[in-house]
Amino acid sequence: MKGILTCFKGGILLICFINSFLCWTQNIKIAPGRIDARVVGLKECPNEIMGASIFQIPNYFVWGASVIKGDDGKYHMLFSLWESGAEGGSFVKDWVLQSKIGYAVSDYPDKGFRFQKIVLKGTRYHGDNVSWDAQMVHNPHIKKFNGKYYLYYIGSKDPGEQPQGSTGENLDKRGRVQQSLCIGVLEFDSFENLLLGNFIRSKQPLLTPRTRVKANNIVNGSPFGTVAKPDNIIVVNPSVVYNPKIQKYMLYFKGNVYEPHWKGVHGVAIADTPKGPFKPLENFVFDVRMPDGTLASTEDPFVWYSPKLQQYMAIVKDFTGRLTGHKKTLALLSSTDGIVWDLTAKPLFMERKLHLMDGSVIEVDRLERPQLLLSEDGMPQYLYAASALGNVNVKNDGSSFNVQIPLEVELE
Repeated sequence: MKGILTCFKGGILLICFINSFLCWTQNIKIAPGRIDARVVGLKECPNEIMGASIFQIPNYFVWGASVIKGDDGKYHMLFSLWESGAEGGSFVKDWVLQSKIGYAVSDYPDKGFRFQKIVLKGTRYHGDNVSWDAQMVHNPHIKKFNGKYYLYYIGSKDPGEQPQGSTGENLDKRGRVQQSLCIGVLEFDSFENLLLGNFIRSKQPLLTPRTRVKANNIVNGSPFGTVAKPDNIIVVNPSVVYNPKIQKYMLYFKGNVYEPHWKGVHGVAIADTPKGPFKPLENFVFDVRMPDGTLASTEDPFVWYSPKLQQYMAIVKDFTGRLTGHKKTLALLSSTDGIVWDLTAKPLFMERKLHLMDGSVIEVDRLERPQLLLSEDGMPQYLYAASALGNVNVKNDGSSFNVQIPLEVELE
């Protein structure tokens, strides 16, 4: 009887222990810390903000960045950039046609990143105009698995003018390139080798769309009546996590659907190795619904597994405000298996606001492409986000930047 009681008490303790983790997951709250930055005038900087926590490069647009701590104790950043000031160019046009991936390094996780060099360009710069990533490379996501670094990124090429009478005949070059976006990966042993160009570049994308459903203006559209899958038209914005429960790698991605207007949707693909081959599942993930039953539009997922919470966590950009109650903010979700997701009890991960050292708070127009630096137990420590104070889409002045934000985590 004593043994039975001991087991019974142990079972209760185990249930309470598990329930406490689930409670933590549902009541996790993230608060942004202050950043080393100050507001300035246009004459001083086109971004109207400067400081050690603001990563920007003169005469370039700077966008999404992913950071990892190296064996040397330094913090290594891979980020998107492209030249500004092009006649007839703009942010929204040129990220599709001109984006490259640069490298920066710092002694600190949240400030002082120093630009070193551009480490990856479209293969057209090397005389190859036909590879899948010939035109551009963008949206880096850096991970380390089994002693090697893997830089996941998106790339595209121009499939060329489409035949008259086809569904893509009226698309311009930007439209054709944007509809050809896929995900690939670089493998390298050290950042020294990355800087020297000693890496393995994927000759084929890790993932390509299975459906191309759109009513008009589509390159190589799927037959009428095809049902759009999560990887519809494009696969972009990779986020990769190792699943210790099934000992597989999970690649999260965004596709596009039209109902009838554009919205971002997401799926997940599974592989035995960090380099694939990845097999996409049929499931839509992060699938919060609108009142009419259609999927809410989201993008820019960052997914991780937290050993402390024993849960998968994800941040996504909430276009409509359906997830958080605030449009274009960052939302927080959780999952027990990485496939079925729920909003946390406090799903607003972060508003579009920056908290400065002097105590002032400024609102920004864009705060997206979230990437995190995590503690060993999988708790968020720092956020890296692409940002702009005003509407950057129509500009060609380089007025965008990446901001590094320390985070305070509360488990209520």
